[in-house]
Amino acid sequence: MRPIRRPDAVLVQAVIAGALSFAHLHDLAAAAGQSGWKAWAYPVSVDLLLVAAWHRLRTSRAASEPARSAWTWFMVALAASLGANVATAGLLDLGHVPAWLRILVAGWPALAFLGGTLLVHSPGHPEVAQPAEPDTDTEQPSAVEAVTERDDVVEPEPEIAAAPALPSPEPEPIPEPEPAPVAVPPALVAHARKVADDYRARTGYPIDTDTLRARLGVPPLMANAIAAQLA
Repeated sequence: MRPIRRPDAVLVQAVIAGALSFAHLHDLAAAAGQSGWKAWAYPVSVDLLLVAAWHRLRTSRAASEPARSAWTWFMVALAASLGANVATAGLLDLGHVPAWLRILVAGWPALAFLGGTLLVHSPGHPEVAQPAEPDTDTEQPSAVEAVTERDDVVEPEPEIAAAPALPSPEPEPIPEPEPAPVAVPPALVAHARKVADDYRARTGYPIDTDTLRARLGVPPLMANAIAAQLA
């Protein structure tokens, strides 16, 4: 079951008081020469300024800010509402409103606009101061501080230089094996002798090994063996 909502006595009282104050402000504005919709706009303006000032008082108190301006405009709106209630209670002849009251009623819109603007555009919460950034350009320590810091630091022990590596012994050259003697046929030796004699007869010089090898068409080893036999 839904809970039964009972009317709040405080709320009912606020509605009744607001309606009466609204009616008194309307009657006073109409008596001061503000007819039509303008007479209804005056109580709306006074009540809105009263609510705006009260809201500003609460926010300023929550933020621990000074609320002198909000208190000022709250008292102005409250004085306008109370003044209208008292003036319409029979102490003032609404048929012959004095000139000073007509001036106050006519100047109220400008005053209410100024108050509302100041309440809305008043400075908000103070900005939180940002922590100062650390200075990157730190001063260099003095010579005394540097020496003190060096005394506290344990210096590492000097490293022992490693002994130089001994050069590796060069490998001894392996003697090349002597070539095996080449067997030369006697007929080839006889032919080579003829070629050598013919070369000497034409040039006057003994034939060399390269020329002999070229004339005979034999490999270098055999040409050397034939030249050794012709010597």
